[in-house]
Amino acid sequence: MDGIVDSLMSHPLPAMLAYFSVGILALIVFLAVFEWVTKYDSWEEIRKGNVAVAMATGGKIFGICNIFRFSIEAKDTIYHSLLWAGVGFVLLLAAYFLFEFLTPVFKIDEEIGKDNRAVGLLALLISVSLSYIIGAAVA
Repeated sequence: MDGIVDSLMSHPLPAMLAYFSVGILALIVFLAVFEWVTKYDSWEEIRKGNVAVAMATGGKIFGICNIFRFSIEAKDTIYHSLLWAGVGFVLLLAAYFLFEFLTPVFKIDEEIGKDNRAVGLLALLISVSLSYIIGAAVA
């Protein structure tokens, strides 16, 4: 099976489609986990126009995809790319809990749920910034 996959991955179009498909699947799984750990319903809040939730969710999406991008650029196999995306996701999740812990004067989830855009922007920037650090370590 590895020989067939390696053969397909040696051509640009099947490789792009494979990385894209695996990336989308990983993104869906990782976002579902983030949805599970937050105290608000991201998609319902976004539907209602909560910009803070949209920024925080957008930062998570960018962070996950950016880590996956670094792994692809490192010419890792699709399996290694998925593994690194998983490790990066766990680190982003740890950063989310650390962010909550390091701000004891208010609850991050509550503030984002109340559309506090300053907190939403900070959450976005933390996810994006850390994805570059994690990604650089992968490459």
